[in-house]
Amino acid sequence: MRDELLDATEGHVATLRINRPEQRNALSTELLEELAATIERHDRDPQIRCVVLAGSAKVFASGADLRTLQQADPLEHYLGARIRAWATIRRARTPMVAAVSGFCLGGGLELAMSCAVIVAAESARFGQPETMLGLVPAAGATQRLPAAIGRAKALDMILTGRMLDAAEAEQAGLVSRVVDQGAWMDEVRDVAAAIAARGPLAQRLAWETVEAASDVPFAAGLALERRAFAMALTSPQGQEGIAAFLDRRTPDWDGRG
Repeated sequence: MRDELLDATEGHVATLRINRPEQRNALSTELLEELAATIERHDRDPQIRCVVLAGSAKVFASGADLRTLQQADPLEHYLGARIRAWATIRRARTPMVAAVSGFCLGGGLELAMSCAVIVAAESARFGQPETMLGLVPAAGATQRLPAAIGRAKALDMILTGRMLDAAEAEQAGLVSRVVDQGAWMDEVRDVAAAIAARGPLAQRLAWETVEAASDVPFAAGLALERRAFAMALTSPQGQEGIAAFLDRRTPDWDGRG
């Protein structure tokens, strides 16, 4: 049986690649559970400082596996394995980078939006086609997409099935950067390496604080930011970062929790 999730680690970066070409990288329940468990395992590993999520050059992920959806009852969709898997993915605090080439649709786009950074090849196409099937996005698109690109454009995508190409997605604020097709994964590796090179605790706190911005009032968000800064400043990593800067050397993050 083909391994549907490839997991490789190089230095402080783990790369997870969805590998279901015959199903256009559709997200079955089994794949989602494996993806969530693998992300959670890397999230607990202090040596992993960035996780890359990728698909193939033709498709990042085409959405939910429809055969999986047909097999479950309503309670399963509300409380079951898929819901738990998505919750686990969203709880991850190790910064994640989505490496998107080709189609990124439905649950695939929701997976990409669960990441801190989205790097898109020029071939990338983003969409939420669920209503064409009489369904509604169910893994965060109705909340994350308006926050990312605004209510008007999000509703256009969700209600009409409109797809954004890479350039428009970047212009709208959905994508962090667009790169040449041939340099797609090279750019992702550079981004992941840059994330992994910085203070691990500070990176986690920064992402957590930005993620909270859409959930709390402005004053509460500032309070979270101040708390995160105080935690980072007084941590061994924060002290090491300052000392390394003053000494004009590269910080040594290992062993400084």
